Amino acid sequence: MSVETFIPEVWNAAIKEPYEKSLIFGQPSIASSAWMGEITGIGDTVHINHLSAPTVRDYTKGTPVEVEELNTTKTTLTIDQGKYFAFRVHDVDKVQAAGDFQGPATRSAGVELRDNADKYIAGLLKDGALSANKIGTVEVIDDDPSKAGAEYSAYKVLVQLSNKLNRQSVPTMGRYVVVGPDTYSALLMDPRFSRVDASGDGEGLRNGIVGRAVGFEVLVSNNTPLVAGREVAIAGVPDAFAFASQLVETEALRDPAHFGDIVRGLNVYGAAVTRPEGIATAEVKIVAPTAPSEPVAA
Repeated sequence: MSVETFIPEVWNAAIKEPYEKSLIFGQPSIASSAWMGEITGIGDTVHINHLSAPTVRDYTKGTPVEVEELNTTKTTLTIDQGKYFAFRVHDVDKVQAAGDFQGPATRSAGVELRDNADKYIAGLLKDGALSANKIGTVEVIDDDPSKAGAEYSAYKVLVQLSNKLNRQSVPTMGRYVVVGPDTYSALLMDPRFSRVDASGDGEGLRNGIVGRAVGFEVLVSNNTPLVAGREVAIAGVPDAFAFASQLVETEALRDPAHFGDIVRGLNVYGAAVTRPEGIATAEVKIVAPTAPSEPVAA
């Protein structure tokens, strides 16, 4: 590579591939990405409008049709997050690497940008859920659910999250739940989850998907938020959240102080909860079983 032969589009693609392929909370099946193409830099704003539902009335032949004005609810998505990378490639390193030195650094940049965006989105989802949809702390057994006493099974947490969304009349199509690794381990101990075979319908193309239960596609992420050590399980639908991200600058320049080039890039993004009723959360505290030897239903 040299400054003269640097092609930003090629580097952008190399950075975006690991970024997009490993996003969990920021993938389109969790966060709506309809406004991706409308941002050009940090400070941009996108106005998202939602129309209220029209009233359905009885029809009587010969009676004039009543026309109503629909209300509009506006959410502002602000591109207020910016992360950059900048690294030096010495000329001697380029020779030793036979032209492929930039590969690992580029992939690492994409992964680091991914982690920053995913953690940011997860935090907004956790805080943005409707208050009535926040279950709070639940103790989940770290064992077979048949051994549970006062503890919940991880499967029951999913049932309760589903109930929260059902009470808000949230559509069942496209529902997801993202759990942390400890919650996922507890789920695997429950035959109601672990015995469900893969449906073979291409669900594995979703980043992080590990199964399906209670109407949710279940995903696992190390970027799941923690509250006092408790993993926050987040359930919802894509229409409840919006995310926009753009790699706006990728450039190379000759390093004036060294024999080498500097490669740097800027990723800007923003996110917003658009329908709080479409998100539900539970703080999962994994605990050892306290039940006696006789099984008690979870």
